[in-house]
Amino acid sequence: MRLFDDATLRTLERLSLWAESVRVGVMKGDRRSRRRGASIEFADYRDYTQGDDLRRLDWNVFARLERPFIKLTEEQEDLAVHLLIDTSASMDWPADEGDAAENKLLYSLRLAGALGTIALTSGDLVQTTLFDATAQSSWGPFRGRANGWPLLQFLEAHYAARTRDGQANRATVLDLALRRYAQRARRPGLLFLLSDLFSPGDVRDGLTALLARGYEVVVLHVLSPDEAAPELAGDLRLIDVETGEAAEVSPDPALLDEYAARLAAWQEELRRFCGPRGIHYAAVVTDQPWDALIRGALRQQGVIR
Repeated sequence: MRLFDDATLRTLERLSLWAESVRVGVMKGDRRSRRRGASIEFADYRDYTQGDDLRRLDWNVFARLERPFIKLTEEQEDLAVHLLIDTSASMDWPADEGDAAENKLLYSLRLAGALGTIALTSGDLVQTTLFDATAQSSWGPFRGRANGWPLLQFLEAHYAARTRDGQANRATVLDLALRRYAQRARRPGLLFLLSDLFSPGDVRDGLTALLARGYEVVVLHVLSPDEAAPELAGDLRLIDVETGEAAEVSPDPALLDEYAARLAAWQEELRRFCGPRGIHYAAVVTDQPWDALIRGALRQQGVIR
C-alpha cells in the first residue's frame, strides 16, 4: 500500500515547514533563505549528515581531521524536524479494514509522511519515531530529497506489519514517553506529536519537558468519527483495546450529550494549555481529508508555508 501517489508528492514538494525561530543548539545550514540577497559568506561548520550535498563538503578539513564537515553560509537556515507517531493499540482504529481510510494510525502515518516529505525537500533534518508502551522504532536523522522514498517505505512497512494480537495491556503513557524523548534531545527543533492522546496520566508534563529542551511543539490530536460523535444504542459491553478493561453501558441521548460535552471540554482544556505556551494544537477527525489539515490549520498557524 502506498501512502501517496506521484501527483500528491509533487504538491507536497512545493511547501515548506517553518518554526517561529531557530531553536537553541541548531546550526544554520541547508534550508535556503527566502530573503533576497542571501549572503554566501562562510559562517561555520557542522557534521555531515546522510543526504547532504557533497559539493559543500570541506575536503581540506576532511583531509586534516578525517571527518566530514559541511560548510555553512550566513543566510541559510537549518531546521531539525521531529515526527513522533503514537502507535499504541488505540490508534489502530477503526479496526475494520473496510474503514481503513478513517483508521487513526494510517491517517497519522500519512500526515507524518507528508510532513517528512515537505521537510526533506526543503533540506531539513528529519527524525521519525514510532512508539507505544513497550517499544519504539526510529528512522533518521536524515536530510535531502533522496531520503523521501525511504521515509515513506519505513512508514508503509510499519502499517503493513502491524498486528492486533497481544496488544492488550499496552497502554502508552504519553507523558513518560515525551519526557524520555526530551531527555535524549540532541537537535531540538520543530516537533510534531501525532496521537489520540488516550493515555493514563497528564500529557502536559511531557509537553512542558519538550518546551524546556527548546522544541517548538505541534500537537495533532487525531480522533476517529465514532470517537468524535459516537452513534451507539442498546445495551453494550465496551472493551478498552489497550488495557482489556470492560464496561457495561446503555447509551441514551442524555449520555451521548454528556460524552460530547466532556470531549469538547477536554479539547478546550488542551487548547488553553497549549496556546499561551506557544504550542500549536489542532484537533482533527479522520473523516476529514488529511491534506485539508496541511492546507488549513497548519497553514493558519504558520507551521506550513
